[in-house]
Amino acid sequence: MPSLAGDLPAFDPDHAPAEPATLFARWLTDAIEAGVVEPHAMTLSTVDPGGLPSARVLILRDVDGTGWWFASSSAGRKGKELANTPWAALPCYWAALGRQVRVRGPVHLAGGTASARDYRNRSPGARAVGLLGRQSEPLSGSAELAAELERAEDRIARDPELVAPDWTLYVVEAEEVEFWQGDPGRRHTRLSYTRAGSAWTRGLL
Repeated sequence: MPSLAGDLPAFDPDHAPAEPATLFARWLTDAIEAGVVEPHAMTLSTVDPGGLPSARVLILRDVDGTGWWFASSSAGRKGKELANTPWAALPCYWAALGRQVRVRGPVHLAGGTASARDYRNRSPGARAVGLLGRQSEPLSGSAELAAELERAEDRIARDPELVAPDWTLYVVEAEEVEFWQGDPGRRHTRLSYTRAGSAWTRGLL
């Protein structure tokens, strides 16, 4: 199967901004304008207490000077792994542009007020799933899930201000961010940002 086919955009690292969040926002905007489906999807990678990795795709909620934001139940596998080892890696990939961004750093909790606001801003269906509270645990069958969802949807309909107790907004405070621009001739461009305190240094890889 071909890879990195088609006309890929140019990337001049000499004109990259001084910090990575601004460049990430530009690349995300480029992906949106290129019609990439769910350009805000990213992979969250964590490790268990034995150092074994887990990865799953979820949705980026925001990116700013603090870091890369996402939300999930703290009671599921990812929440338990982050509680034990509060570090994560976040690769984003936009195949149509031949671009990927790799983010790595410590993970912090945003706090109850921000987590509740994120939960209430979600669709009723997403809130119902977040209310189930048994993420990544075995089911007896699809009927059990349907019944649990129906009960959760009923609770939300009766109490629109209800917030799932384990719902948590997280932020990855990046210490390393790499921007990778693919090239059909395999002359890829890799620009790395590394944080030391509040300052960023840039370099090509």
